[in-house]
Amino acid sequence: MPVTVDDLRGLFLRLPDTREGLAHGTIAFYVGKKFLGRFRDDDTVFAMPVGFDERDMLITIEPEVFFTLDHYRGYPYVLIRLAETTPERLEPIVMRCWRSHAPRRVLKAFDAGKTNET
Repeated sequence: MPVTVDDLRGLFLRLPDTREGLAHGTIAFYVGKKFLGRFRDDDTVFAMPVGFDERDMLITIEPEVFFTLDHYRGYPYVLIRLAETTPERLEPIVMRCWRSHAPRRVLKAFDAGKTNET
């Protein structure tokens, strides 16, 4: 089932200190003041910051889902074709993105809460 705006909204906004905003006139997500990604191309593609190694690996493994454009080649971003994936597939990528951008105090509180749940 294709990923919708609401699916991604749910994945991001369930994470602490994450909020919805705008970037380039489209829906975007932030943790604190740090950018986590934005919709583009009439909400059919999502641009998300990931490391260069992760981007290259994702594109190699699933080129039907993950890609880049010349505009993004020098930046650590991957583009995601939302119609070609599922929320379950994106959940760990969203989590890694959030963890790499979240403030330390937020991560510490989040991890402490997760530890107490088990």
